[in-house]
Amino acid sequence: MNTFVLLTIVSVAGVWALFIALALLLRAICMTLEDIGGPSTRFYHPSNFLGKIRLGVRAIETQTSALGPAVTKLNGGLSAVRDGLKAIDQNLAGVIDGASRQKGA
Repeated sequence: MNTFVLLTIVSVAGVWALFIALALLLRAICMTLEDIGGPSTRFYHPSNFLGKIRLGVRAIETQTSALGPAVTKLNGGLSAVRDGLKAIDQNLAGVIDGASRQKGA
């Protein structure tokens, strides 16, 4: 048998093996997605799990929509507290410095 004929046969067999492997993997992906999404037949009431997840995420989004303005307001208040604590820190440093000078006098 000629070498080129043998290489051609091996190449065709490799292409078919690749095609079969791809088909099997695509079928496995489709089955996994069907498990996640729920059955999609029209003979009984389908339960679409992805739809339920979408509705849950939407509910969370609407329930937490008020947090944005509240957090911005809270950040402003906390910044004011931080500035006040810095002023207290500076005043305490002055008191400590004055007390240490009185001790040494």
